[in-house]
Amino acid sequence: MCLPPLAVELIPIPKDSGKNEIMSVDQFRGITISPVISKLFEHCTLIMYRKHFKSSERQFGFKSKLSCAHAIYAVRKVIEYFVSNDSTVNLCCLDISKGFDRVNCNRYFLN
Repeated sequence: MCLPPLAVELIPIPKDSGKNEIMSVDQFRGITISPVISKLFEHCTLIMYRKHFKSSERQFGFKSKLSCAHAIYAVRKVIEYFVSNDSTVNLCCLDISKGFDRVNCNRYFLN
């Protein structure tokens, strides 16, 4: 059984563009205010199940003492390894940040 998502209030905060014109969706930053009870639930869950929450050592985001610089270092080392062994390296980077604004997140919670 899939539980429905908790009601989360999304407050739009306008980005400072310095222009007095009609604003579009891209000019707002959404901030959520979670209820205190859900924060308490998350904290208790983290304490109880911390040993079961594992992520890959190649995961750099949302971990303490790791940053984007560590990810860039890892990519550079992989590229240097293949270049030093006379291999061709092809690298593709995608900026999908705008795509997350267009995803219907409620579809994730359907059975």
